[in-house]
Amino acid sequence: MTPSTQSAPRGTLTTVELIWIEKRIEHRIRFGRPAQEMIIDERRRVLGFVPGSIFAFVRWVANDFGTIASRIDIVRAVLPGEPYQTLPHIRPGGEILLKIAGWDKVERVLKLIDAIERIGFDPVEAAPDHWRQAHNRLVAGGTPRAYSLEQHRAFLLRKRATS
Repeated sequence: MTPSTQSAPRGTLTTVELIWIEKRIEHRIRFGRPAQEMIIDERRRVLGFVPGSIFAFVRWVANDFGTIASRIDIVRAVLPGEPYQTLPHIRPGGEILLKIAGWDKVERVLKLIDAIERIGFDPVEAAPDHWRQAHNRLVAGGTPRAYSLEQHRAFLLRKRATS
C-alpha cells in the first residue's frame, strides 16, 4: 500500500477497483484525488476516496470484434451513514452525479471534462449540479451546457453560504 495523500480512516473511504487487461478491459479514473492506493498485481489496483470527493470512473470492455461496452460514472464519495447508490467495482457505492453508457455519449462527457480543464478548473472542483444537468440532457438526447466561470463562482458562493 502506498502512503495516503489525505488523512482518513480506512473504513470511511469509498474504494474503486481498477482493472487493465490489454485490448480487453480497462477501468480507470479520468479525474479525482485518491487518498490511498493499493496495488494488487500488475493488472489490478484499488483506490480509496475520502467522503465528499468527486471522481470520474471510466469502464471499457472489448472482445475479438471490438468494443462491447463503454461507460462513465461521475460519483461523489459518501459519508458513513449517508444514503448511496451501488455501482460495480465501487464499494460501498456513492452519490451518482452522472451515469452514461455507449461510446458516443461517453466521448461527449470526456469532451465536457476536457473543456472544464481548458478553462483552468480541475473537474473535481466543478459544481455537482453541472454533472447532473449533463447527465439529464445526454439521457434525453440533448446537448449539455458548457461549464462557465460564472457558474463556478455561483457554486463557490452557494457552498460558502451553506457551510
